[in-house]
Amino acid sequence: MDSTSALLYGIIQGLTEFLPVSSSGHLALLPHWLEIKDPGVVFDLAMHVGTALSIGLYFYKDILALSKELLVILKERKLQRAQGAQALNMLVATIVTVIFVLLLKDLAKDYGRNPTSIAFNLIVFGLFMLVSDKIMKDRETGDMNRTQWLKSSAIGLFQALAIFPGVSRSGSTLTISRFLGLGREEASRFSFLLSLPIIVAGFIYKLPALQEHGARFEISMAIWGMFISFITGLLTIHFFLKFIKRAGLLPFALYRMILAIIVWKLLS
Repeated sequence: MDSTSALLYGIIQGLTEFLPVSSSGHLALLPHWLEIKDPGVVFDLAMHVGTALSIGLYFYKDILALSKELLVILKERKLQRAQGAQALNMLVATIVTVIFVLLLKDLAKDYGRNPTSIAFNLIVFGLFMLVSDKIMKDRETGDMNRTQWLKSSAIGLFQALAIFPGVSRSGSTLTISRFLGLGREEASRFSFLLSLPIIVAGFIYKLPALQEHGARFEISMAIWGMFISFITGLLTIHFFLKFIKRAGLLPFALYRMILAIIVWKLLS
């Protein structure tokens, strides 16, 4: 791993973490295209930490408000404002995600990172994404400002499926959120905020593996890539929220189809 490869990893992660095109799929494919040894999931996780920091900075006011409301709920056992309901919805979705990630992690590890599986996931979930956005274009009835246990659980389940490269965490959560009636902007913000506890939890879970896999890449390169993913992530969040309100999910679904065909033809 050299500085140029780490730079590319950081840029790809910063772009694709928030675009519904699968960051893990792109990161898993990069070694094939760069003709380098796969640095593995621990290095990938370092790239995710960079984008987690960008979420924390961009949405710090929302995060502080939601955290405060959650503490109030735990202390007083009652909801006071809409943000309290949002906090509970995110907590439920996060718990469901963690449960299903633990159930699926071995399957994803064994079969998830090969090009054929990634291409398949890109196509299938791209089609789901396209259908959800078209069907729900004028039927936005969802509201995460009140407790939505079933909807939150469904979003958490779909977020867990992103453990398979090619699915896309943001893509899967946006897809199910649209099917459940959330508007494009509300679904995007909920998806972005929901990713933060999962990325942090994933990093903590993988900490013991850092010593085992540390020899596979240089720590300095991981920090460099993390910084690049942080900067790129900030820019992507800002412009994606503006873009999705106008264009919807069609451009990303088409990109997924094209990428899947390329992967199938060149790498399978």
